[in-house]
Amino acid sequence: MKTALITGITGQDGAYLARLLLEKNYKVYGIVARRSTNTQWRLEYLDIANQVEIVEGDMTDLSSLIRALKISQPAEVYNLAAQSFVGTSWEQPIVTAQVTGVGVLNIIEAIRLVNPEIKFYQASTSEMFGLIQESMQSESTPFYPRSPYGVAKLYGHWITVNYRESFNMFTCSGILFNHESPLRGIEFVTRKVTDAVAKIKLGRQKELRLGNIDAKRDWGFAGDYVEAMWLMLQQEKPDDFVIATGETTTVRDMCKIAFEHVGLTYEDFVVIDPKFYRPAEVDVLLGNPGKAKKVLGWSPKTNLRQLITMMVDADLERNKNN
Repeated sequence: MKTALITGITGQDGAYLARLLLEKNYKVYGIVARRSTNTQWRLEYLDIANQVEIVEGDMTDLSSLIRALKISQPAEVYNLAAQSFVGTSWEQPIVTAQVTGVGVLNIIEAIRLVNPEIKFYQASTSEMFGLIQESMQSESTPFYPRSPYGVAKLYGHWITVNYRESFNMFTCSGILFNHESPLRGIEFVTRKVTDAVAKIKLGRQKELRLGNIDAKRDWGFAGDYVEAMWLMLQQEKPDDFVIATGETTTVRDMCKIAFEHVGLTYEDFVVIDPKFYRPAEVDVLLGNPGKAKKVLGWSPKTNLRQLITMMVDADLERNKNN
């Protein structure tokens, strides 16, 4: 039986990845930082909370990461922990740098000290492309991050490459474009929209305030994307891969899909609020998943309409029960 350790196991991707690995008969450990709020609801939602072993640790504390590795003795480590909300990264840039950037160095260095044979996956992001240098972004597209989050992720990405080249470690990065699900945090625009649609349909909310609804994103389903993470660590050689759908859609059109699903028109409820505009906006992101398809045999199974309707239905169910 293989053993895996997941940082950020209580996040959207961590929960879906844990479920996937359990289905593949892994023993799954997860690092959780002690917090005052319940962060394990996603594991409970997927009905796997009792099937994973939780180890306390923090991405800013190297000693706790070393301890977690010694307890779990994993063959694979998936680093999904981050301060992952782009908007918050302007409000908390130092925390973002420490957790999302230097935290990657901490976990890779811990692996090097405990067992450099462990295979390592780093969750990189399309936000590293930022001010896009090519209309469709691939593994060779130059990076130009436009937020403290993107900059921190870029450090994590390059330190992953550096350890691979410096110490011959199996370290790889998945440059994932936006991926959503019913487990997405409410602060992210897709979930903000689907939750609002549900509440408006149920008569509990009257409007939805958004910023730049003409921003374009390449949205996929998180449940599909975690399979790509696993596939990367099953290869003979470590490498980096763009994971995306290859299609881009505006926030406006995403809203249209969500409202139409419940028989409403988005123009009647969406209000543009300047306070939700970012200091430096990323206008368009569109990924080229060609390498992942060719090398990993991976391609997305869920289209945007299926994804958004799935999320609206889940939020309708949640709001009816609350």
